[in-house]
Amino acid sequence: MDLHTIDSVTTPRTRSDLADLCATDGLMAGGTWLMSEPQPHLRRIVDLSGMDWPDLTITEAGLDIAATCSISSLVAATHPAEWAATSVFRQAAQALLASFKIWQNATVGGNICLGFPAGAMISMASALEAELLVWRADGTDLRCSTAEFVTGIAQTILRPGDVLRSIRLPAAALRQRTVLRKMAMSPLGRSGAVVIGRATPTGILVSVTAATDVPYVIATDSVEPMTVLEQVYSAIPTDAYYSDPHGEAGWRRQITGVLTRAVVAELAEIA
Repeated sequence: MDLHTIDSVTTPRTRSDLADLCATDGLMAGGTWLMSEPQPHLRRIVDLSGMDWPDLTITEAGLDIAATCSISSLVAATHPAEWAATSVFRQAAQALLASFKIWQNATVGGNICLGFPAGAMISMASALEAELLVWRADGTDLRCSTAEFVTGIAQTILRPGDVLRSIRLPAAALRQRTVLRKMAMSPLGRSGAVVIGRATPTGILVSVTAATDVPYVIATDSVEPMTVLEQVYSAIPTDAYYSDPHGEAGWRRQITGVLTRAVVAELAEIA
């Protein structure tokens, strides 16, 4: 896509180089979405690849993922053997309406910043209770959950000048078993519902995305499919399910129930 309104492209190297960001700047890491459609409101592209953030950093606290880390780098990396939940990285990536070629450039942070209901990295980050680090335009830092970060369909807490710096996945969550199930109205269509279950010491944590306008993360106190489903349905308002060409709201709610029961049953089988 030719972005004919762009006057300049800059490559910042340090945080101070980001001080003059404004609403007409387009932040680019992979650029797969940025270059996919007209951006008439933009006047400058700011290429974050020059920040040279390490893609992945393993610490005692867990895994730090740079916002500029490509999806393919996350999927292909070698992680500690005890981190059972890392299998969900590839499963979430495969839920994208995109080929493996897009994985080479599309970034974890970019996918989250779009705030789309079917954002695959939003699904992954929600299920693993990620902590997002946002560099605010005023020089302060903000840490929040994925559910706090995404506020609506294609809406986030980011303000002009803000930058998503990294995504931290806690070690405790990474050590727990996960199961992902998705449903789309056509074999190659966008996900209509994505449900990820994670076995915790007290029950099953359920993440629901794609079916709802924002991510929902429900920590249940049960491992019984019907009990977990009741708690999930109780936690998600009926009007949170939305309709678009990829599925009606009622269908999305029904499929969420089917997938939730399947996820809980499978976690019980592999316990």
